[in-house]
Amino acid sequence: MTNRALRVMILFLVLVFRPANAATTDQKTLTNANQWRALHVTAFTTDKDLEVLGSQIPKLATMGLNVLVLEVNCNFAYKSHPELRQGRDPITRDGASKIAALCKRQGIRLIPEFQSLGHQSWKANTFPLLKNYPQLDLTPGAFPQNKEIYCREWDPLNPEVNKIVFPLLDELLDAFGSDALHVGMDEVFLIGSDKSPSTKGKGPAQVFAKAVNDLHEHLVKERHVEMLMWGDRLFDAKKYHWGEWEASKVGTAGAVDLIAKDIIICPWHYEKKDAYPSIPMLLDKGFRVLPASWRKLDASKAFIQYSQQFDSPKLLGHLFTTWGGAYKSKLPEYPPLVEGLKLMKAATH
Repeated sequence: MTNRALRVMILFLVLVFRPANAATTDQKTLTNANQWRALHVTAFTTDKDLEVLGSQIPKLATMGLNVLVLEVNCNFAYKSHPELRQGRDPITRDGASKIAALCKRQGIRLIPEFQSLGHQSWKANTFPLLKNYPQLDLTPGAFPQNKEIYCREWDPLNPEVNKIVFPLLDELLDAFGSDALHVGMDEVFLIGSDKSPSTKGKGPAQVFAKAVNDLHEHLVKERHVEMLMWGDRLFDAKKYHWGEWEASKVGTAGAVDLIAKDIIICPWHYEKKDAYPSIPMLLDKGFRVLPASWRKLDASKAFIQYSQQFDSPKLLGHLFTTWGGAYKSKLPEYPPLVEGLKLMKAATH
């Protein structure tokens, strides 16, 4: 028998007598290796803050964390638009480089976030973009002191917005050496408002989709990075009775069929539910999905367990959010993260 014939015979015997569960075992190994075990943080807005975060990275990596979403927004020493820097000591390029290098050494993928469209104010405080460029406000001159609204929003139909914002996104990608960026896009309420000259009478779904696709064009097609966004504006509150923050009552839900399918959607649900239909809906439409929970341990565990029933490579893993500084210096003790990571590890063994 020739050597080639012998190799063919050995391969044949391996395939015939391969254990029945071998494919399942391989798939579990693959899933475990690629599973996103992610944490979203907001309270780190200076280089000193990043040092506090960095001191916890090795422990977080040991626990199994492999993705960190760092919400930066205007808390960065931007060079393209220094007038948009927020805070007395915003994150510098050096600070960003250091935390990025540390994350890389620990096997953690670092993804910066820049809240886009919505969340351009908080209470009476208007954030730098609309404070410096009030003409870019979706509802210019309306709602003095930001009363009667949740947050101010920029005008996605004003071409000057992207000319200013895109260079900021580029700086974040370059400073953090990132191959992905989270663009926010949650809790938008003012598109189509009578107080919005540019969008009054226009379809909110079409306007919202344009804003999303503009970001996608720049980030994915031009910068060749992945794009993540929150999912709440893509769910119709008439169908899903989750409230106006968790689902949309303002007509944006139809955008789910108008935006690019290679965007990673992060549907957030913070309360315990019997089912989370946002997951199968987004998977059926072809999106990659990264579910997100918050501080309630029972709700977080329920969401993870529900998600685990879907055998799809498009279900990426789980994103644990913090929304505040309560665990700023003790993230490895954050109960939803601790228990959630245990659940995720157990499911892959």
